Amino acid sequence: MSAIATSVANGVGNIILNRPKALNALDQGMIGEMFPVLTDWADDPAVETVLVTSGIDRAFCAGGDIRAIRDSALAGDTAAVRHYFSSEYQLNQLVADYPKPYVALIDGAAMGGGLGISVHGEVRVVTEKALIAMPETAIGFFPDIGSTYFLPRLPVGVGMWLGLTGARIRGTQAVEIGLATHSVASSSVGDLAAAIRSGQPLGQALSSCAAAPRADALPLRSIADYFGGNDSVPAILGGLRGGDDWAREMAGLMDNCSPTSLLVTAEMITRGAASSLAECLDRELHAAEQITALPDFAEGVRAVLVDKDRAPAFDPASIDEVDPAVVCRVVGER
Repeated sequence: MSAIATSVANGVGNIILNRPKALNALDQGMIGEMFPVLTDWADDPAVETVLVTSGIDRAFCAGGDIRAIRDSALAGDTAAVRHYFSSEYQLNQLVADYPKPYVALIDGAAMGGGLGISVHGEVRVVTEKALIAMPETAIGFFPDIGSTYFLPRLPVGVGMWLGLTGARIRGTQAVEIGLATHSVASSSVGDLAAAIRSGQPLGQALSSCAAAPRADALPLRSIADYFGGNDSVPAILGGLRGGDDWAREMAGLMDNCSPTSLLVTAEMITRGAASSLAECLDRELHAAEQITALPDFAEGVRAVLVDKDRAPAFDPASIDEVDPAVVCRVVGER
């Protein structure tokens, strides 16, 4: 049974994500269905706008199908691992280059791969129920799906903060930092989708929606102070541990992450600041192949998604013990 539904009416190509048990996590089948549909619609005069929504309440898309990737990695099936990430990143690039308005309505969790099929699009609408994060460092991976391109282009320090800590942002906070373009009340999102599907101009449809309740303002000054310089990961952690309550909370988030992943992530985001999206995706593909072969990936996914004990035994267990040669191998030579 397909986990996406597609249709065309009134000039609108509709994609509805509907894999409820996995919170719409993108598996190989979903990627394989979305890519040719979007490719066909790009040249179809009957499609003027693309609308991507979720068929479930709890999530837009909770990420990639990371458990299946772990299974492939443990089985030594490197071809399957490469095929998954290669096809996902091709989909991300397609969304970014899309020649028609691409609208994503995010009324729930959008993490990892969920951002890859939304943030790269022209219009990203969130509600107060939207929860956005790149939590990969906690599972021995790194923020991918082109995030090493868009994270360093957020306000000072925000991308490094999101990438290293996996911190979650909500609703209007996503508009505040540029990950979303508009916000509406969750109670209006159904009417908004119906208006867009009827062919109503997007601006008119948005203007008729109730405003989303404002989320707390992000501590942008603190984020810039701690994450906005050229400090190394050990220096960032040292500053956080000697800081205020918020800083120590952020240090606690990083302490739960794979030390190797933290170093890889910092380097990938730093390099991404001077790279095109295509260059970032190429670098991410190399890094994904490399890092999924390390023990931390299997262990992190086990702890968070398989056994769910939230007690990963990462190796090495501290930043100081990470071999710089491993980080270089994962990220690739400059």
